[in-house]
Amino acid sequence: MASLEYTIILSSFFILLSIVTCIYRSQKQSTIVPTNWPVLGMIPGILANAHRLYDYIIEVAMQTSGTFMWKGPSFVHMDMLFTTNPLDINHILSKNFRNYPKGHEFRKIFDILGEGIINSEGELWEINRKVTMSVLKQAGFQNMLKTILWNKVDKGLLPMLESICGHGAPIDLQDIFQRFTFDTIITVVFDHDPESLSIDFPHIACQKALLDVEEALLFRHLTPPCLWKMQKFLGIGKEKKSSEARIILDQFIYKCIEQKQKEYNSMNHEHQDEKFILITALMREMEEQSGNAGGDPTKFLRDILLDLILAGKDTISSALSWFFYNLTKNPILEHKILEEIHKHLDVKGGKIWDVKELSKLVYLHGALCESLRLFPPVPFNLKVPLQPDNLPSGHKVNQHTRIILPLYAMGRMKLIWGDDCMEFSPERWISKGGGIKHEPSYKFVAFGSGPRACVGKDMALSQLKIVSTAILYHYHIDLVEGHCVVPTNAIILHMKHGLKVRLTKRIEVN
Repeated sequence: MASLEYTIILSSFFILLSIVTCIYRSQKQSTIVPTNWPVLGMIPGILANAHRLYDYIIEVAMQTSGTFMWKGPSFVHMDMLFTTNPLDINHILSKNFRNYPKGHEFRKIFDILGEGIINSEGELWEINRKVTMSVLKQAGFQNMLKTILWNKVDKGLLPMLESICGHGAPIDLQDIFQRFTFDTIITVVFDHDPESLSIDFPHIACQKALLDVEEALLFRHLTPPCLWKMQKFLGIGKEKKSSEARIILDQFIYKCIEQKQKEYNSMNHEHQDEKFILITALMREMEEQSGNAGGDPTKFLRDILLDLILAGKDTISSALSWFFYNLTKNPILEHKILEEIHKHLDVKGGKIWDVKELSKLVYLHGALCESLRLFPPVPFNLKVPLQPDNLPSGHKVNQHTRIILPLYAMGRMKLIWGDDCMEFSPERWISKGGGIKHEPSYKFVAFGSGPRACVGKDMALSQLKIVSTAILYHYHIDLVEGHCVVPTNAIILHMKHGLKVRLTKRIEVN
C-alpha cells in the first residue's frame, strides 16, 4: 500500500514537472537565471536547457558574477551552490579541505566506484593513495608505461591512421582515441591488450559500458535521489543502462583478477620480479597493507583497478579529442607546434622521445593547457560540507548544500582569465622568458587541487604530448565540413557526435 502511494506521488510530480517545463520553454525569459517554482524549485529550468547544459551553466554564471544558488524541489535537500570563484575553490579544495570530504551524497552517486581512491575518505583513502603512489613511482612502472604507450602508437595507432588515410574516408577521431586509450590502460593494468583499436572496429562491451555509466552519473547529480533510485528500482531509463553496464564491468574486471591471482600465486618471488605487471604489483602492496585495509581484498582491488581504468582511459581520450578539435579551428597553431617538433625531437631517427625532450616543446605544452582550460575532461566537481561554513565569496553553506565546482565554466569566465577568455591562446601559458608559465591549481583546475589533486598529472601530460606529436608529425587533420561538435552530458567531457575529420599525409601537405 505504501509503495502504491509512493508511486502515485512520484507520478504526480512527473506530470507537474512536465507541465511546468513546457510552460518554461514557451516563455521568453527576461533573465537567464532559472525561475524558482513552488514545490519544483529550479528543475524546470535545467530540464528546458538539458540539451545545452554546459553552455547554460556558463550563461547563468556570467549573469551572477560566477556564483549562484540553485534551488531544488522543496521536499528534498537538493540546493546546489555553483561557484567559479578561485578563492572559493582554494578554500574548499585546500585551505578547509577536511570540511569538504567526498561525503555520503557523493558515495551514493558514485557507488559503482566502491572504495577506490576516488570514492574513499579518511584512513581508507590514505591507504589507497599510499598503495597507488607506491606502485606508480616504481621505475618498473614508468618503463612499462613508456614501452606500452610507444608500442601502441607505433604498431596500432599510426598503422590504423595510415590505412584510413589511404582510403580517403572521414573518420571519428574521438572513437580512435577512446579505443587507443582503452587498449593502453587495459594493457597497463592487466598485461593484456584487448585490441579494440583494430581496422574492423570491433564492439567491446566493457568500453561501451564505461560510457553508459558516465551518462548515468551526471543524471544522478541533477536529479532528486528519490527519482533516480526509483528508476533503478524499476529498471528503467539511464539507471537500467547503468546497472547493465556495472555487471559487464564487474565480470570483466573480476575475470582478469582471478586469472592474474592464479598466475601470481603460482610464481615464486624471483619470477614475480622479472617483469613489472601493475596488477601483481598492486597485489604485493595490498599484502603489506592487508592489516589496515580490512574488508574483502578482492573487492578492494577491483575498486582500485576500476578507478585506474576510468582515469587512464576517458580523461586522456577526451583531452586528445578536444586538443585536435582546437587545432582544426586554429591552423596557425599547428605550424608553430610542427616547428618545435622538428627543432627538438629526433623524429627521423625513429627514436622514442623521453620526458626531457618533450619538456622542450613549450608551445605544445601551452596549447595542451589551453585546450584543458576550455575543455577539462572532468567538467565539474561535487562537494558537501561536514559543518556550516562561510565561503570567501560571502555565501553560507551547510550540510544540506551541494557545492558544484563547474570547471568547464571556470575556463570561460572573464573575471578569471580576462577579456580574451574565449580565445584559444597557447601564449597564455608561456612566460616572457620563453618558458612554461604556471597558473595556480585553484585557477586551472583540470588536474584538481589540494590533497586530492591528480596523482598522474605528469604521466597524463607526457601521454598527451607523445600521441599528439606522433600524429602531427605524420598527418594534417581537417574537420569534416558541417560536422557539429558539442559536449555530451556525462561526467567526462566527450563529444556528443564524435570528431569527424579527414587526414592528409604530412608529406603530401608539404
